[in-house]
Amino acid sequence: MQFDVGNSSAKWRLLVAGEVVERGRYQADDAASRSALLDCAPAPQAIWISSVADEKSNQALAAMLRERWGIEPWFAVSEAETLGLHNSYAQPERMGVDRWLAMLGARASHAGRLCVVDAGSALTIDLVGADGVHEGGYIIPGPGLMERALLLDTDRVRFSEAADYRLQPGRSTAEAVRHGIALAQAAAVRQALEVAGEGVSLFLTGGGGSWLHEQLGGHGELVPDLVLDGLQLMAEIRAN
Repeated sequence: MQFDVGNSSAKWRLLVAGEVVERGRYQADDAASRSALLDCAPAPQAIWISSVADEKSNQALAAMLRERWGIEPWFAVSEAETLGLHNSYAQPERMGVDRWLAMLGARASHAGRLCVVDAGSALTIDLVGADGVHEGGYIIPGPGLMERALLLDTDRVRFSEAADYRLQPGRSTAEAVRHGIALAQAAAVRQALEVAGEGVSLFLTGGGGSWLHEQLGGHGELVPDLVLDGLQLMAEIRAN
């Protein structure tokens, strides 16, 4: 069983003989999602977790899983090197493990230079050379964080009407805010690709990955389970 734990919820999937047989989303305060998770299997052989949540949340999740199945979960941590992927951080463990695993998953399917984008609460953009060396990355507030920051720090930007995140210029305050955020998100990825130069393959993942893929005109490869795919690769190393 594998988990991709974010700041507000967790994706999970259950594999049998390498094939996904069950999947879902878990929220600690949602009884239905908890029941669906805990009833999905009688006894998984192992539990692997990628988490960017705080330590208290991680401990609560681990305790629940131990109580249900009697298994100690394994939490992935970013490393200096994994399967030929080299971390650029002086302290590798300080890199968000979701970024590390997404790069690992993308590199397993493509041998050239990569731009790996994870669109969640934050928008992360990471560049990887063909030699497996992490060239650096960017961390940008996601749409929700951008909107809250704007509304918190400006007195005259207020709206109550609904508006989608789109790229065309807005014709109301609501549209101007949300369309501006959409423009910033898409433009950040385009600018990162321009900085990277030619010959870079784009991979997108995360809760907002599908939306961002659409805003980019379908450019790049959308892989919703990229973090979990990287987690599986990393966990298999430990198992062997």
